[in-house]
Amino acid sequence: MQKRALIVGLGIAGMSAAIGLREAGWTPVIIERAPRRRTGGYFVNLMPEGMDAAAGLGLDDLHTRDPLRGTTWVLNRRGHRRPALSWLDLPGRPTAMVRGDVEAALWGKVAALRQGEGGVEVRLATVPVEIVEGDDAVEVLLEDASSGIRHRESFGLVIGADGLRSTVRRLAFGPHERFMTSWNAMICAFPLPAQAPSFGAQDSLISARTGRAVWVFGLADRAPTALLTYCTKDIDAQFTGDRTERLRAVFHDMGHPAVRHVLDALPQAPDHLFDSVHQVKMDRWSTGRVVLTGDAAWCLNLFSGMGTTAALRGGAELGRALREHPDDLGAALAAWEAGLRPFVATHQRMARVKHQWFVPTNRVLAGVRALVMRLAGNARRSSTEARLLRAAAPAPDGV
Repeated sequence: MQKRALIVGLGIAGMSAAIGLREAGWTPVIIERAPRRRTGGYFVNLMPEGMDAAAGLGLDDLHTRDPLRGTTWVLNRRGHRRPALSWLDLPGRPTAMVRGDVEAALWGKVAALRQGEGGVEVRLATVPVEIVEGDDAVEVLLEDASSGIRHRESFGLVIGADGLRSTVRRLAFGPHERFMTSWNAMICAFPLPAQAPSFGAQDSLISARTGRAVWVFGLADRAPTALLTYCTKDIDAQFTGDRTERLRAVFHDMGHPAVRHVLDALPQAPDHLFDSVHQVKMDRWSTGRVVLTGDAAWCLNLFSGMGTTAALRGGAELGRALREHPDDLGAALAAWEAGLRPFVATHQRMARVKHQWFVPTNRVLAGVRALVMRLAGNARRSSTEARLLRAAAPAPDGV
């Protein structure tokens, strides 16, 4: 069996798959539509499963940015602030970083594997145009995105790791509408040049109304990143006109200086994500010698907080399955999917609950969320005061 694999997408899912395949004895060729590799990016977190997958992929230099001194503040309608739970306080011990931290660690590993014959090959500005599967190989028509020149190549395996609107999925499985479920919500995530005025450098901020929310994620050793999210039933309209002006219109009455600071920073943001929110639901992630991974296969979405973890785990476990079934590709892909699907299904369901944490969709849920945040903030404040009192108390006699 030819063990040369085409991986479409130079993101977290694609590079993870390339590392896993290389360690399973395959020769990966990664293609990427963009003319250069992305850097920077918005806040992400890794759960323990993601940290384990990163270790399994050999990412020894993964930079983490858990804030050591910051407080999370919730801002009410009058502009007052209260201590609150942060995203990193949620169950599961998440670890904070930005997307570029994960991609940089993966790229370092891929770069090391590119050395020598049979290493990882990377081609930028290249896209698949046609995928034709045969009994022993997959023939792919590739196009140079800058020149338009096309040529055909043969691979033993094709992996679509090209995101929510995957070209591989469309070519091999069918139109996006068959698999993408809409959540009637939008997100805009980007790095800030500086913290909002009057807040600590590592503080996190939350300002939420029914159907709208602004989050600022404080991080160690860099400026925070921001997330704007809102609900809408007219998704298509959100992609027309100027994005900054549209977001200003959505959040115009949330006049806290911190919110204005975030909105003012958007036009100068060098790297931002603006997109509608979806999940991908598929009965199977492979057909013959074509397989999908990451957002192309399941897209847990940003509300889940598990996208990066799932992408790393997908690549690591695909490599493991291919090592365990070196001469039976069908068995390897079946074992990979059977092992990963329960994890994906669980977190796709959990994302519905987390959605309400990010942006409550009605007044009742907004009230419940506000109450939980207030009680959690009070409990944290009481715990902190008790700890300070214990520290200040005189030592008992004889100690």
